[in-house]
Amino acid sequence: MHGVITAMVTPFNEKEEVDYEIIKKLTEFYIKKGVNCLYPNGTTGEMYLLDIEERKKIAETVVEQANKRVDVFIHTGAMTLKDTLILSEHALKIGADGIGVVTPSYFSVNERELINYYIDISRSLPQDFPIYLYNIPQCSSNDLKTNAIQQIVDQCPNIKGVKYSYHDMLRVNEYLKIKSEDFSVVVGADRLFLPALSMGCVGTVSGVSSVCPELFVGIYNAFKAGNIDKARAYQFIANDIVDVLKAGSNMSYFKVALKARGIDAGHMRRPLMDLSKEEIDLFMPAFKHYLQRNDIEINIRENINGQ
Repeated sequence: MHGVITAMVTPFNEKEEVDYEIIKKLTEFYIKKGVNCLYPNGTTGEMYLLDIEERKKIAETVVEQANKRVDVFIHTGAMTLKDTLILSEHALKIGADGIGVVTPSYFSVNERELINYYIDISRSLPQDFPIYLYNIPQCSSNDLKTNAIQQIVDQCPNIKGVKYSYHDMLRVNEYLKIKSEDFSVVVGADRLFLPALSMGCVGTVSGVSSVCPELFVGIYNAFKAGNIDKARAYQFIANDIVDVLKAGSNMSYFKVALKARGIDAGHMRRPLMDLSKEEIDLFMPAFKHYLQRNDIEINIRENINGQ
């Protein structure tokens, strides 16, 4: 994984069925906006509200539509090891570029159990098929610490990195010191993309980029070009958008925002609910302020010129 890895939303129709045609449109939208990798079936995609067959078909749809134009890493972490193995083997079969696997969730596990969990997954797959660990302790209730990752990496050559979706930059620094020939760190905290790049991280798995990919592509490309002022301007606007979208607390804002951008990303799946009319009325003026006729580049130019 590297660059902007977009965590895709899962669109549902009014009957709460997955809308695969919209998934194709989203895939095209992200590719045209210049993202580096697609990441379906993760937290932003309401992963635990999907059944195994839905997750397989979503993965197939994205891989087929992307058609090798960008990398596709499938999130395959599930509530049981059995289901995780099924989804991981399926991702390999359909030609995904790799997988991400969240830690076990809800039930607390100790370090030995965490290590064995990932060893089991690693050994079920070819040793050249990339696997990324996924640590989001605020949601999973389990924290993947540096010492545990080092032990996993020492035994599993196909473990290629970690996605860390918490805002502890000291932990990010620890992860960056993991001893491995090709281990990399990507962050999931949208506000920290530029700081993380400056520390040595290689990218972000970004939920907010599912709505405003231009901002994160802008950060990454400007950073790679050595234009830190421009990268900072993008990051400042991204931070504002994160607040407007209430990122991390309610994915229904993402779907309303995508509709405002011309892609009807549908509905939420229960128990999650769509925004009320009152919530939409409060949200839309703030979001449209940053869109400015859907041309976020205008915002960037104004931000830079105003400094």
